[in-house]
Amino acid sequence: MLLPHRRAADPEFDARPEHFPFQLAQLADFIDAGEPIVFTLPGFPCKSPNPAKVLGHLPDEGERLSLTFLDELCARIGRIHPPGARILICSDGHIFGDLIDVPDDHIDDYSDELTAMIDREGLRHLAAFDLRAVLGDLPYDDKRARVHERYAPSVEELREQVLTEQETLRLYRGITRFLTEDTTGFPGTRSALQRECRRRAYGVIQRSRAWGELIAEQHPRSVRLSIHPQPAGAPKFGIRLLAAADAWMTPWHSAVLHRADGSWELLRNEEAARLGRLVERGGRPSHYESR
Repeated sequence: MLLPHRRAADPEFDARPEHFPFQLAQLADFIDAGEPIVFTLPGFPCKSPNPAKVLGHLPDEGERLSLTFLDELCARIGRIHPPGARILICSDGHIFGDLIDVPDDHIDDYSDELTAMIDREGLRHLAAFDLRAVLGDLPYDDKRARVHERYAPSVEELREQVLTEQETLRLYRGITRFLTEDTTGFPGTRSALQRECRRRAYGVIQRSRAWGELIAEQHPRSVRLSIHPQPAGAPKFGIRLLAAADAWMTPWHSAVLHRADGSWELLRNEEAARLGRLVERGGRPSHYESR
């Protein structure tokens, strides 16, 4: 069920089920107990602040299609494991919103609309979870500080891992690229921007790791999915939400183009606009239809 949708850091590798011992052991625990399988998926944080990449700050057709795919995946699992499966979307926008220059009210709007979309579409195998569910009404800066202090690795640890671990280096480079692309109105030079984004990339990874630790503490038996490419055998299983030429592209860093053959593809907003006409739903931009 999962392998055909794997977002792989090693796409040339002929991955088979036996190459995923972590996931097999976790799944066996639920199956042997006759219980619904619980997946946790950190992601769906907020839209990129760069209008060249996205249609706006609220979820659109990219999120709807992705959530529908995840719900259908759970339904297919339920046909071979009768207790079923569910996915908890662990929306991580607030955990690093200050580092990616997205206001907390935009992140709230995105997360609230995501939950409304799940309800509206009748996606009964999905639920959403964010920082508000853990630390309530504290100011967001206080929430971030508490989570960081308790769970985040040090910058020194991460620097060592970037030097010695290929996967951490790949993640660091990917996040640095996103931060560079998403920063608008930077007053300095290109090289100064890159230095600033490299610094912030360590902070994003720290917070992401902290969020992952918090999720593991809150949901210790869950099978961990990831929207980032993962190698075979990793503790996290990378999952592809929608077709895209770039393995790192997500619905919150792009817009969706509905092609004439019926397929859907994630593209930068400016590229999708060149290839298609804008479609609105509910009075808001939704996606593009091929001309």
